[in-house]
Amino acid sequence: MSANRCGGRLQAARPVLASLVVLLIGSATTFTQTRADRSHPPSLGPAPQLKIPAIEKRTLSNGLPVWIVEQNEVPLAQVNLVIHAGSGDDPVDAFGLASFTAAMLDEGAGARSALQIADDVEFLGASLSTTSSFDASAVRLNVPVRSLRPALAVMADVALRPTFPEAEIDRLRQERLTALLQAKDDAASVAPLAFARVVFGPAHRYGTAATGTAATLKAMTADQMRQFHAARYRPSNATLIVAGEVTATGVMPLLEEAFGKWPTAAAPARTPVPTARQLTAGQVTIVDMPSAAQSQIRIGWVGVPRSTADYFPLLVLNTILGGSFTSRLNQNLREEHGYSYGASSRFDMRLSAGAFQAAAGVQTDKTADALREFFKELKGIASPVGAEELAKAKNYVALSFPGEFETITDLTAHLEEMAVYKLPDTYFSQYIANVQAVTAAAVQKAAATYIQPDKFAVVVVGDRKAIEAGVRALNVAPLRTQTVDEVVP
Repeated sequence: MSANRCGGRLQAARPVLASLVVLLIGSATTFTQTRADRSHPPSLGPAPQLKIPAIEKRTLSNGLPVWIVEQNEVPLAQVNLVIHAGSGDDPVDAFGLASFTAAMLDEGAGARSALQIADDVEFLGASLSTTSSFDASAVRLNVPVRSLRPALAVMADVALRPTFPEAEIDRLRQERLTALLQAKDDAASVAPLAFARVVFGPAHRYGTAATGTAATLKAMTADQMRQFHAARYRPSNATLIVAGEVTATGVMPLLEEAFGKWPTAAAPARTPVPTARQLTAGQVTIVDMPSAAQSQIRIGWVGVPRSTADYFPLLVLNTILGGSFTSRLNQNLREEHGYSYGASSRFDMRLSAGAFQAAAGVQTDKTADALREFFKELKGIASPVGAEELAKAKNYVALSFPGEFETITDLTAHLEEMAVYKLPDTYFSQYIANVQAVTAAAVQKAAATYIQPDKFAVVVVGDRKAIEAGVRALNVAPLRTQTVDEVVP
């Protein structure tokens, strides 16, 4: 290229460069003039409105209720079969039966082995899982819409026609027994089990883990699982939830083909888990674990069922106390004192009243100090909550709630909640408004009713020799010590 041609190009570019410089200077001036005021945080806008698509409710020929929600953002479908039976329905001599039964569903079903089920699901680009909680069991399928029909056939086999092969039962039994044995060496695993045993007692269903004990696991048989499945896994005791790029007209024939021949025999009447007797006096239990790297603390008592009329005041109350990173417990134990990586609290709401608990893993040499700060916050929550802190908690809940519906998996999880706890169809649409309607007086009343530290059980899992003297000196309540085997049978 000649020098003249190059120079000509540069000369021609000069007006463009000059215009660009003027534009940049003008933009900088405008930016300077409109720069945000950083002397204080920006004010929050109104909480976003959550718009949940309408639920179209249908019924299969055998009476199985079907809930369909059309979401056309991606060509996927989520299909959840919810069984209204869980660990709360375990026989008194077979704790862990519902959990074991659900875990065995995809270990062989129909004419398929466990390996064939896994291969068929993978070939279809799908995912299939089985699960169980205290209140329900479920089989969940996520699948590209183009593969929905064959995937439903696999799902129906798993849910309706499990074979409970002995070899798989023995393998899963050993896995669970090994996990239970390993848990006894981990203070963070022992603490929730010990806390449940202290609060509810060994006879109450909530006093034992959903998976049962070593004794019940060893005694569990295939016949027990078959009987539980035959009695509880019935169309009259289930809800089928479908969301994604589907229409009721298009998907109902596929569902009828897969689930319509499910026998219609009625399930036995469900006996609610009895409400546990509430604690009336404080107690401290140290579970001795000499090898523990930290002390694991759990504090609380019997809480409330999911049906409580105080759900929203308790939601806001717990957000303030221990339900968020900026909660009082976390700010005190983590940020101010550095005793813990994190402290929290929660109400475990089930069909029957679960536990309220505050929890943290703390430095061994700071166990007594951490307990003192826990009780400071648990007692302090009884005082009136200021307007700013109340607004902050409500905004935290309201602004984060729509994010719980980002995917069809999220959506169907909330629809499961509606089905299991018999919530109205408008429940989640009105959720944010109900949160914002909570008053300081309602929070204070809930705190006075449900947070009574003088009656709480305290469970500390840790090195007894290192922590007992300090904990005893606090004189929180009468103190006893137990071994790991006593609280995790």
